[in-house]
Amino acid sequence: MIKKLPWFQRQFPSGLPSHLLPVLVERLRGTAARLADRLTGVPQDILTRRSEDTWSIQENVGHLLDLEPLWRQRIDNLASRRAELAEADLSNRRTHEANHNEARFEELLTEFRRVRIESVRQLEDFPEEAMAFTALHPRLKTPMNVVDLAFFVAEHDDYHLARISELL
Repeated sequence: MIKKLPWFQRQFPSGLPSHLLPVLVERLRGTAARLADRLTGVPQDILTRRSEDTWSIQENVGHLLDLEPLWRQRIDNLASRRAELAEADLSNRRTHEANHNEARFEELLTEFRRVRIESVRQLEDFPEEAMAFTALHPRLKTPMNVVDLAFFVAEHDDYHLARISELL
C-alpha cells in the first residue's frame, strides 16, 4: 500500500473558484455519514486500541470534533475580512487531553454531526461578496479564500478517514 504524505508536509492549492464551494460543502456534510458507515458496529476495544504512540480510531474521530471550532472561526475570519486566519494549536493539546477513548463512540459521532452541520450552514450562508477575499493561513503562509479553506478541511477529514482505515 502507498503511504500517505504526513499532514504537515502537504501543500494545498489556493485561489480555487467559487463554483467548487457547493461540491466541497457536500463533501464536508458527508464526513459524519462516512464515519458512521465505516465504524458502526466496530467493537469498542478496536475503536480505542492505540498503535504505538498514535491516536486510536476514536481519538481520530474526537480530533475531527475538536477542530470544528477552529474551522468555524476561520470561516468567520474570511467573512469579516480578517488579514490572517486563526492559528491552530499544532500540538493538538485539546485532543490529547480530551480522553476521547472514555467516551461512547455514538456520542462522539452525534456531537461531530451536530457541530459539522453548523459549519456546513455557515459555509452555505457565506456572503457572496466575500467569496474572493483571501486571508493568510498562518502555518502554510499562503492566502486562502473560503473555497480553499473548505478544500483544506475536506482534505483533513479524508486524511483522518484514511488513518482510521489503516487502524482497522
